[in-house]
Amino acid sequence: MFKRTILVFVLAVLVLLGPQHLSPAARAGSAEEVRSLFERFVAAQNAHDLKAVGETLSDSKDFLWVTRGIPVWGHEAALHRFQALYQSTWRLDPVMAEFKVIDLGSDTAQLFVPVKFMIAPSGQTAQPSRFLMNQTLVRTGQGWKIASILPILVPPQ
Repeated sequence: MFKRTILVFVLAVLVLLGPQHLSPAARAGSAEEVRSLFERFVAAQNAHDLKAVGETLSDSKDFLWVTRGIPVWGHEAALHRFQALYQSTWRLDPVMAEFKVIDLGSDTAQLFVPVKFMIAPSGQTAQPSRFLMNQTLVRTGQGWKIASILPILVPPQ
């Protein structure tokens, strides 16, 4: 009986401590999975591959992308907006040497990476803009998915 009580106590403490006490190897594995998803997202964006972009996003009405100060809610609305933007110049070049993953829990993470972004209306020359890309990701039955995108424009200096 005493051993069982100790076991229950230890399990309860582990649950209360939460995922921040996962082994470094477990956290590193999640970080690599998040990085891989982000790299697929960037490749799909640069290829203007709407289907592949959609596969990286959370298929939820609660998906959020804030673009130019305007919130775009929902998976389908985001894909519709991306489709319109793909008619112009649209390219992301992340600075992967500065890529960071913040573990927010066993099934939630945030990523941060500076990005050079080339965008211009069709027929116009794109000028590079620098953004600080922030994304929140959730682990689903289909792996990691992007739940929100918040790019922050870095003012020219």
